[in-house]
Amino acid sequence: MALGPRLDLRQSQSLVMTPQLQQAIKLLALSNLEIEAFIGEALEKNPLLEAGDLSMVRPAEGPPVDGLSAPEEPTSDELIRLGAGEADAPLDIDTSALDRDRETGDWAAQPVVAGAEEGLALEERSAGEPTLAEHLESQIGAVASGPGELFVARFLIGLLDEAGYLTVPLDEVAQDLGVALPEVERALSAVQMLDPTGVGARTLGECLALQAKEADRYDPCMAKLLANLELVAKGSFAQLKRMCGVDDEDFADMLRELRSYDPKPGLRFGGGERAPVVPDILVSPAKSGWDIALNEATLPRLVINRSYFLELRSRRDQGTKSWLSEKLADANWLVKALDQRQKTILKVAAAIVEQQEGFFRRGVSHLKPLTLRAVAEKIGMHESTVSRVTSNKYLHCARGLFELKFFFTSGVAAADGEGSVSAEAVKAQIRALVDAEDPGAILSDDTLVELLREKGFDLARRTVAKYREAIGIGSSVQRRRQKKLAGVA
Repeated sequence: MALGPRLDLRQSQSLVMTPQLQQAIKLLALSNLEIEAFIGEALEKNPLLEAGDLSMVRPAEGPPVDGLSAPEEPTSDELIRLGAGEADAPLDIDTSALDRDRETGDWAAQPVVAGAEEGLALEERSAGEPTLAEHLESQIGAVASGPGELFVARFLIGLLDEAGYLTVPLDEVAQDLGVALPEVERALSAVQMLDPTGVGARTLGECLALQAKEADRYDPCMAKLLANLELVAKGSFAQLKRMCGVDDEDFADMLRELRSYDPKPGLRFGGGERAPVVPDILVSPAKSGWDIALNEATLPRLVINRSYFLELRSRRDQGTKSWLSEKLADANWLVKALDQRQKTILKVAAAIVEQQEGFFRRGVSHLKPLTLRAVAEKIGMHESTVSRVTSNKYLHCARGLFELKFFFTSGVAAADGEGSVSAEAVKAQIRALVDAEDPGAILSDDTLVELLREKGFDLARRTVAKYREAIGIGSSVQRRRQKKLAGVA
């Protein structure tokens, strides 16, 4: 058969992401603060858009504008109705063929902030707080003996980590700067004279030694103790007392002094990059359920500039009319997309609140297992949509501030064989048992398994150990050593 070129006509179907679809996917994944920045860019690009009031805005009275359909604000009943079907269909991006990063919902995380006993405190650092480097830079000029030493000292300050430690060897610094090693050592000594005491140390022992010298407690006994910190961690107090040549009273005094030092002095200052978390969703108790709303303080509202549109539409220039039509279509679509985004977030949040009502009323011990698929099936959306809605968004309630993904946890079988409980609830029980244990009778993992089974949790020993480590609780040997150290001090 002869080979030759030819033309064929074929029909095929493919899924193509339009610019509007890409924009919709992006909007779903953004937080309120990111939406605020996005709206700011949109206002600069499209003169037909303007920022409206944060409160409900009614369309201004005037002649109708062709092609403009301002979405109506949903009522409070529509916002909190669980599983409501009367409102406009939420923006549901069912692009399973395009998704490659979907989550299963088996996600165990700690809350960002909580007002109850199970939460972790949020570090809110003010924007005006100086960083560690800025604090040290303001002091080094008065300590350095000359321009050369000042230059090297500033270079060393830039190498300190957030805890205040120097992790780069001095010979590498000398090689990089092209100076002698003794000059770098003198500059490091100048840095170690700065406040807070202990910055510029290369090891934990050196950091504590600097603070002991500042307190005038760096005698040969304390130096011997700081040189053997690994024995302190092991609780080998009898061996340490022999090495230091002190009695029980002096050794207890040395341990108390050691415990008063700061092992990470640099953490007293802000990092310069961390910003406080702002909630996207606000949940508060109502007479018959929960009041769920978006945080309008961080959510500007877009409206169409009608007067500007009417002014330009009156012109006869065809180019102006074409440009106006394009901008109006973009503005109208963006207003609708943002409105649908709000409804989608509220619907997902309402489903989460309904599923986890026990948590909102009684705490983390009543948190239920929940997956993205379960929420998606309940509200009739695609799983990838729920994943994007819960990404980078935070919910504030009476118990504190939580990331939406905190409410999606894996399940653990109950001891009675009926149903399952959340992994977060199990972790809370483990923490409560360990906090209440007697220093003279530390609970082993096997004992924890038995106590948890009495409370209705059927867990294997390795699962208890995994959850214990996940919440930062050491083994029974480590806890016994820590309590022994605390008792001596």
